[in-house]
Amino acid sequence: MSTEVRVPALGESVTEATVATWFKKPGDAVEVDEMLCELETDKVTVEVPSPVAGTLGEIVVAEGETVSPDALLATISEGAPSAGAEDVRPREVETTAKAESAQPSGHVDIPVPSLGESVTEATVATWYKKVGDTVAADEMIAELETDKVSVEVPAPQSGTISKIHIAEGETVSAGGILAQMAAEGGAASAAPAAEPAAAATPPSESGSAKDIENAPSANKMMAEKGIDPASVKGSGRDGRIMKEDVMNASSTSAPAPTASAAPRAPVSADDANREERVKMTRLRQTIARRLKDAQNTAAMLTTFNEVDMKAVMDLRNTYKAEFEKKHGVRLGFMSFFTKACVHALKEVPEVNAEIDGTDIVYKNFVHMGVAAGTPTGLVVPVIRDADQMSFAEIEKAIGEKGRKARDGKLSMAEMQGGTFTISNGGVYGSLMSSPILNPPQSGILGMHKIQDRPVVINGEIVIRPMMYLALSYDHRVVDGKGAVTFLVRVKEALEDPQRLLMDL
Repeated sequence: MSTEVRVPALGESVTEATVATWFKKPGDAVEVDEMLCELETDKVTVEVPSPVAGTLGEIVVAEGETVSPDALLATISEGAPSAGAEDVRPREVETTAKAESAQPSGHVDIPVPSLGESVTEATVATWYKKVGDTVAADEMIAELETDKVSVEVPAPQSGTISKIHIAEGETVSAGGILAQMAAEGGAASAAPAAEPAAAATPPSESGSAKDIENAPSANKMMAEKGIDPASVKGSGRDGRIMKEDVMNASSTSAPAPTASAAPRAPVSADDANREERVKMTRLRQTIARRLKDAQNTAAMLTTFNEVDMKAVMDLRNTYKAEFEKKHGVRLGFMSFFTKACVHALKEVPEVNAEIDGTDIVYKNFVHMGVAAGTPTGLVVPVIRDADQMSFAEIEKAIGEKGRKARDGKLSMAEMQGGTFTISNGGVYGSLMSSPILNPPQSGILGMHKIQDRPVVINGEIVIRPMMYLALSYDHRVVDGKGAVTFLVRVKEALEDPQRLLMDL
C-alpha cells in the first residue's frame, strides 16, 4: 500500500514553496512524524513529516524545485524496506553510492573551505558532529564564522569522524585542517581524552539517555542562537525538538548582554547569578565596529518626508498577477523604491558619491545595497548595476540575495562595492527611524511601515496609505538642499510612478 506525501498548508497568501532539503532518500525506512524534507517560502521554513511508517518510495520534487500547496512531494510504501528497495533510487543516487563504495579506506583530512577573497581566518562556530559519528557525503558537519559570512563545512565523503583538531570558539586559518575522518570501510581511531573535540557536542544531543534525533532546522537554530538543547522542551514525537520549540524558547529567554567600551557598573551577586554571558560572534563584532566607525567618521544627519503609497499599491494590484505569470517573480515594493532612488541619484549624484581622502568620488553607476536582517545579524547584499535593470530583474536579484542572506551563503563579493543602501524597517513594524550609514557610502534610505492616516488632498480629509521616509546622509558630501531634493524626487516618483517611465 502506498501513501502520498503532499505539501502542507503554507499559510495565508503563500502560493508556492521551494524544496530546500531532503533528509531521506528513496529506499530509506521512515517513522511516523519523522522529518522527510524542508520547504522554504518567502516568509517561513516548513518541515514535512512522514504521515506513516514505511519505506520512502519515489521523490517527485527534487531539491531546488518549486511546488504549490497540496502538490505531491513523494510516496511512502507502508512496511519495512524490501531487499530491492534500493532499486527505486534515482540514477544519480545510485552513482553516488557506487562512487562512495569505491572510495579507499583510510583517513581523510577535512580542510577549511574557501572563505572568500582577502579573508584569512575563521572561527569554528558549531560542530554538528562529534568523534565517532557516522556522516554521509556532503552532510554538514560544522559551521565557521568570518567577519562577513557564515561558511558551512560539508563532509568530503561518507565515513566516520575520527579526530577534531579545532574546537568550537577557536580560530583556524584559511586552508587549515579542521578534522580528520575515516573513509567508509575504514576504522575510526579512538579520540584521546584530552582531544578538544570533547567540547564539541552536536546540537542533537539533549543530555538524556534517549537517542532522539531533533529536527535539522531546530538544531541549526539552536546553534545560531546559542541555545542549550537540554533547556528546550520538545513537542515532537518522543520529545523530538522542533523548530517552533526553539522559537518559543528563544522568545522567553533573557536577551544576551551586549558589549560596551565603557566599564560595567557594579552588579550584585544575586543579579550576577541570573545573568547570561554570551561571546559576540565575529559577524556581530564587525557590525558593531562598522556602525560605531560610521558615527565617529561621518557628519551624519537625517531628513524625513512621507509618501502616499496609493498609486504604487494600485499599480501593483493591477499588474501583479500578469507580472508574476510573465516573469516568474512577484512584484513587490522594493523594485519601485530601487527605481525611484536610481532616478533621484541621477539628479543628486553627491548622494551616490563617497569621500576618499581629500577627494569626492562620484559614481556613474548604482550598486544598490539592500539591508537584510538574518538570525546572525544585519547584512547588506549588493545589487550591482541596478540602474540598468528592469523591475523584474531587480525583483529576481533581491529575492535571490535575500534567500542567500537567510541561509548564510552570501559571499564577500556579494556584499562589497555598494554605492547607496535601502533599509526596510517597515517589515518589522517600524513607523519611523534614523538609519545609520553603511561606510563609505554617503546615503541610506529608510523605508517604514505603511499605515492608513488622514491627510488633506484638494482641501478634503481622506484616508491614505502613508509611509515615512528617512534619508541619512554624510553632511561632509551632501548639503541639506541636495538631501531634501533627493527625498522629494523619491516621493514624487512613488506618488506618480509614470514619472519613472517618462524619466521626469
